[in-house]
Formats: sequence, structure tokens, C-alpha cells
Amino acid sequence: MNNVEIVKGLYQSFTSGDVPTVLAGMTADIEWREAEGNPYKMDGEPFVGPQSILQDLFTKLGEDWEAFTVTPKAFHDAGDTVVVEVRYTGTNNRTGLKLDAQACHVWKIEDGKAKSFQQYADTAQLQRVMGQP
Repeated sequence: MNNVEIVKGLYQSFTSGDVPTVLAGMTADIEWREAEGNPYKMDGEPFVGPQSILQDLFTKLGEDWEAFTVTPKAFHDAGDTVVVEVRYTGTNNRTGLKLDAQACHVWKIEDGKAKSFQQYADTAQLQRVMGQP
């Protein structure tokens, strides 16, 4: 399986709600970075390890959003790096506002698993929809 297929599999598992498979596709020391200014990690510092990603991000996404969806639009193969253009949609449970934002994900793959993740997103829209000042 090539790196693009590995990353496509992670999105398919996330979309179907199979979080254990997503977490199993990560290295034990994965560094997951949200875009600077993202309400889930404003400083851009990484979540480290699958358990941190689950507890500090995925669980919060499930609590904060109605029908939060990440829709991949295009995958770009750059060897051990895979760049994915995506669209985020959903309704924030606190504000009732709808999200429809473009984003880009940069994955680094090592030995068939995700070693790092970097999100680039419209953080101003995320902040507004989530009721952040």
C-alpha cells in the first residue's frame, strides 16, 4: 500500500466513525498540529500521541459539532509526505452556526503509519462559528 492509500484509509475510517482504526494508523509518538489560531490548540503546539489526539481533540470535536465532516477533495503524493485538500462542514452545538471551510492537511508517513500531521485552515471562520472573540 502506498502512502496516499494509507492516508485515504485514515479519512475513510474517520468518516465511518472507526476511530480505533484511525488511532492504530498513527505512530506512538505522532505529533498532530492544528493551525495556529485554531480554537482547539491556539498556539499551534502539537498533540503528541494517539491518546492525546483522542482525548484532547477527537472527543471535543464529537461534543462540539453536529455532523462534523471532513471531506477530502484531492490527494497529492510527495513521497513520505501526503498533502490533502479538504473541506470541513458541520454545525456548532453551542452557537448553532454552520461551518463550511477549506483546509489543507500535510501528513508525514513512516513505515506505513502517520508520523505527523499539520493542519492549515481558515481559523478566523472556525473562531467565529465557535463563538470565540
